[in-house]
Amino acid sequence: MLACRALDPVNEPVRHAEFAVTDAMGRPVVSGGADPFGSFMTTVPAGEYRLAVSAEGYTPYRATTQVAENALASLGDVMLQVARPPELPGPGDWEIESAHSSIGFTARHIGLARIHGQFKSFAGVIRISEPLEQSAMHVVIDAASIDTNMRMRDDHLRSADFLDVAKFPTLEFYSDRFVHKGGNRWAVTGALSLHGVTRTVTLDTEYLGLGNGMEGEVRAACRATTELHRDDFTVSWQTMLARGIAVVGPSIRVDLDVQVVRKG
Repeated sequence: MLACRALDPVNEPVRHAEFAVTDAMGRPVVSGGADPFGSFMTTVPAGEYRLAVSAEGYTPYRATTQVAENALASLGDVMLQVARPPELPGPGDWEIESAHSSIGFTARHIGLARIHGQFKSFAGVIRISEPLEQSAMHVVIDAASIDTNMRMRDDHLRSADFLDVAKFPTLEFYSDRFVHKGGNRWAVTGALSLHGVTRTVTLDTEYLGLGNGMEGEVRAACRATTELHRDDFTVSWQTMLARGIAVVGPSIRVDLDVQVVRKG
């Protein structure tokens, strides 16, 4: 048996800790999450193992241990240290660089496979304020640029059955509500206009920090996800299979990878 318990600096259990065990060659053996007491226990063959403990907002912990036959190898209580959050972007206008960004989506098809697609053409600006919670952003997406790697399907998605790009050529998102959720997590809430309907949408956002590009320009990056329900935007076309299964699922998962460059 291999066991460990993750604690924070004030000796409280880290309930969202994740554990990963690899062998001496670095090959994955087992992984899992902590129980309500921050503990993790697993059964492994005798041998040498490496244990990695990670949790949002904490510096990862790594250790090596030897597990003997018919014995318990316990690393005891591991204290995770609070990680220093990445430096935030400075005040000013930051432009989304589409060449190093993506707006992707995933939809369920006939209750089985997932269909992946993306919008190839978009632009946007984020106006960073001090404090950052008072920032704002505006993104415009070319609806006709939808791409699922199948021309017939893409033409159908552009038609009046779905996006109706002839009538609604763009999707737009505007937000002026940035809420810090702790660590590098943010909630960005705004108005999404799609198919002639505007709804409130919240992006679950992970800020990745600052970096420099090939020409020395300052960049910031983040990842974000949200889920949209087609009926909320009156994109309600549907066909049922003989078994009563919908051809297209009711919800769409949206995944964004964004790099922004400071203007000027």
